Amino acid sequence: MTTPTFKTIEEAFLYCRDMHAPLADRLAAFSAATRYLLPGYQEAADRIAVRLNEYNAGGGAPQPGDLMPGFALPDDRGRMVSLDSLLAVGPVAVTFHRGHWCPYCRINTRALAEAQGLIASEGGQIVAIMPDREKYATALKVEGNARYRVLTDIDNGYALSLNLAVWVGDEMNEMLAAGGRQVPAYQGNDAWFFPIPATFVVGPDGRVAARFIDPDYRRRMAIDDLIAALRDAQAPRRGA
Repeated sequence: MTTPTFKTIEEAFLYCRDMHAPLADRLAAFSAATRYLLPGYQEAADRIAVRLNEYNAGGGAPQPGDLMPGFALPDDRGRMVSLDSLLAVGPVAVTFHRGHWCPYCRINTRALAEAQGLIASEGGQIVAIMPDREKYATALKVEGNARYRVLTDIDNGYALSLNLAVWVGDEMNEMLAAGGRQVPAYQGNDAWFFPIPATFVVGPDGRVAARFIDPDYRRRMAIDDLIAALRDAQAPRRGA
């Protein structure tokens, strides 16, 4: 796929976010643009991905067939939302994002938002979880045109319980801070921990039907795979 040469990160982001293309292509196009627009950033991300993979980061998270640990987390209006309440309606795709500031998460959010009508029509749901405080959850929803819930995982507590939270290291933290990413203000702490972006499709029985975990935050679950997994998770209820 051929993409234009961009002059600014914002120009590249808007183009990639709104591409009529699979999510993987949008993310790859943005990564390619960032390599020449922000020299050194992608190389640092490459090093982080290698290090996290060496330590099997995320490998201890719930596997297909496991019961998904429950949660009760606030949404962008401060209302508590539990996994049990969502599962009472139907299967759920639980997605983890690094934050409202992350362009990959924002591109992912737009792609999910584009599919939310189809997902809802088939009885499925999406819920996003990130460590940013409530007002930033609202910002992610508004920009991404998301009608599904975005929840705040305070101090990455739920992500830590799933073995998903990681410290990415001084190099990346310094680059983020130099780029104006005020992560301590966004999260309400100065730990500089982030969840590994991941998706768990949870069936009405509370068990993980499918999952996608990749320590390289530039990769996300394909929307078609997510939709197919939600359909499969719903099938037992339809045949009951």
